[in-house]
Parts: sequence; structure tokens; C-alpha cells
Amino acid sequence: MTEPLLVAEDLEKEYRAGPEVVRVLRGASLVVRPGEIVALVGASGVGKSTLLHLLGALERPTAGRVFFRGEELFARGEAGLVRYRRQDVGFVFQFYNLLGELSALENAMIPALLLRKPSAEAREIAAAALAEVGLADRLHHRPGELSGGEQQRVAVARALINGPKLILADEPTGNLDPKTSEIIYDLFGRLQAERGIAFLVATHNPDLARKAERGYRLIEGRAREIDTGGG
Repeated sequence: MTEPLLVAEDLEKEYRAGPEVVRVLRGASLVVRPGEIVALVGASGVGKSTLLHLLGALERPTAGRVFFRGEELFARGEAGLVRYRRQDVGFVFQFYNLLGELSALENAMIPALLLRKPSAEAREIAAAALAEVGLADRLHHRPGELSGGEQQRVAVARALINGPKLILADEPTGNLDPKTSEIIYDLFGRLQAERGIAFLVATHNPDLARKAERGYRLIEGRAREIDTGGG
């Protein structure tokens, strides 16, 4: 069996709300293998976004460990975590997180510029990624001039820029109609097939979850493996 790409082991996360401690995750564990699409389902507010934030090193867990390619992620120093966020993993969010004053091309260039790639190279890579997601004719449009599905495709292109092995997608179709949702999920499948990228997709959409090869349901702060019917 293929060695795991990402392993979450007994993750816990607590937040303080005044004197009260809120336990969001209570020992969540999951595995993502190279080049597979894994669904993460669960009721709203159960902690799916929190779990993705921990797996993407956007936050640190209260307890538990995350392994990426066999290395304990949070044993790295801050520079190592920054490198992980910028090179090894890509992020796609429900609300796109595009900068409204920048064009699609300029938004997609940002991760490459953060790695200090020359502007001309970043522009070339970004244009190629936008073409890959079907937006070759929208390079100079700003987010306000794009549909929701087009904005999400810009966000996917941005996530691809530095060649990640894993994309964490947090309700990526939550703001989209069913037809556009299908287009985005089909795009994930094509990128999986052509680039070998693994996806962990948090979704409320049962139809999309069923297209994943494997899945987990987050209940009471723990992740239970489920049969998605896909794969």
C-alpha cells in the first residue's frame, strides 16, 4: 500500500471564549494518500474548517500530531511551516479569498511572488495555471467581473502555482449552484489524474462527497471513516 502523504493523529483543538474552554476537536485522526480525493463531511460548526487549518499549518493543535511525508509537521521551526504552506500544500476556500483590486492573473501570481520568483516567471506560471483551469480568456478580469465559478477557478489556479502535492479545499462549492459545483469538482478530478495531486475536500454536498474515493465524517470532534461509494 502507498505510504501516506498526510496523517493526522489524535488532533485536539481548544479555544478560550472568556472563562469558557470550547473543545472543537477531541482526537481527530485521518489519512490522505498521494493522489487521492478524500471527502470530509459533517454538520455545520462541527470543526471541519478547524481541522483543515491544522492540517494546513494555519493553526497549531492543542494536542496530537500531523505528519507530512513521514515528517512531524509541527516539529519544524516557523520557517519550515512557512515553506510547507507555500510549497507543499495549496488552499481553496468557500469565499475565494481573491483581492478585488487585482486581476485574475495578478491574484494567481501571489504564491510565486511570495517565493521570490521573478515577476516575469510568476506571470508565465500563473497564465499557464489559469489556462489549465479554463480561464485563458479571463486573465485581466478582476474578481468583480467574474462569475462565482470563475472566481473559484482563479482560486484553484492560485493553489496550483507552486506545484503542491496536496490541496485542502474548505467548502469549495458552498457558494456555487449545482451545475457550477460539478464543474469545480470535475476540475479537481482532472488535476488529480493529470498532476497526481491529492485533495481533502470539506463539503456539505452529499453528491460531491460520493465522488471521492474515501471519506471521513466529523462527529463530536472525531473523524470516522465512511464509505463514499466512490473510487
